[in-house]
Amino acid sequence: MSVAVDLAMVWAFIIAFAVFVYIVMDGFDLGLGILFPLFPRKADRDVIMNSVAPVWDGNETWLVLGGGGLMAAFPLAYAVLMPALYTPVIAMLVGLIFRGVAFEFRWRTTQRERNRWDVAFFGGSLVAALAQGVALGAILQGVHVEGRQYAGGWWDWLTPFSVLTGISVLVGYALLGATWLVMKTEGALRDKAYQLSWVLLFAMLGAIVAVSLATPFLSVQYTQRWFTWPNIILTAPVPLAVAAVTALLLRSLANKYDYQPFFLTLALFLLSYAGLGISMYPYIVPQSITIWEAASPPNSQIFMLVGVAILIPLILAYTGWAYWVFRGKVRPGGGYH
Repeated sequence: MSVAVDLAMVWAFIIAFAVFVYIVMDGFDLGLGILFPLFPRKADRDVIMNSVAPVWDGNETWLVLGGGGLMAAFPLAYAVLMPALYTPVIAMLVGLIFRGVAFEFRWRTTQRERNRWDVAFFGGSLVAALAQGVALGAILQGVHVEGRQYAGGWWDWLTPFSVLTGISVLVGYALLGATWLVMKTEGALRDKAYQLSWVLLFAMLGAIVAVSLATPFLSVQYTQRWFTWPNIILTAPVPLAVAAVTALLLRSLANKYDYQPFFLTLALFLLSYAGLGISMYPYIVPQSITIWEAASPPNSQIFMLVGVAILIPLILAYTGWAYWVFRGKVRPGGGYH
């Protein structure tokens, strides 16, 4: 007996997986840049840079995979969303370029010029994180589609809701960065990261609540998905899990555990990401285009699936090996121990 495989759903999960891995891996990287001005000492900044230097290039591989996969597997969605998000996407890319250049050049200049590159690193991280959050909000609130193309204006992406999601992602990345420092550093630097983690955790919880309360007002579909019977039975575990993870995260910070805060923050991101998926399903362009309507022909999806089946395990193996080799704490003036 043959079993039909929904290729469109398979590819939707692949792209969702790639985007989530990018968010959590490059998120703490961007978060470190956002927190950079709060650590004015050169020695602290050098430790922060060294903590992520071995892995930060590989983190952005997942962004390429997610964007390229969207274009290849769901060309209609890509053709609709890109014109709607040109400004935040370009801002994100410019921010990533600035922070990437600053990351390399700050080590090869005088102290005065290094300060300028540190500003560029902070600014690029801030812009990239904010742009990603704004783009997320613009997608979630829906775009104006007529026929098979974007029919909205140049500034439709800029709304109070997209600004809210932009700030929320910014705060979330900063929390990831702070808990990463808790895990990777020692002494006064780690103590300061603990203090920042407390403040940023409550800020992130406020952001999650604000976005969760605002989202149902965007569309009747979102309201029905979360608050009508029997859907509420299936969606209720998400906020309950958020509460449970938050309690564990507060406990880990109170007990000054080094590793638990970072991984529990990742769990908060995963639950928030799952909530977004629940809200949007089955649309890839909310309220306009479903996953199946946007999908490329099955033959194309099968051809690409063969390549992805080889590529993703290789990337995961390389990434896991890199994080394993450079595990442990980072010390001032040295490396890992």
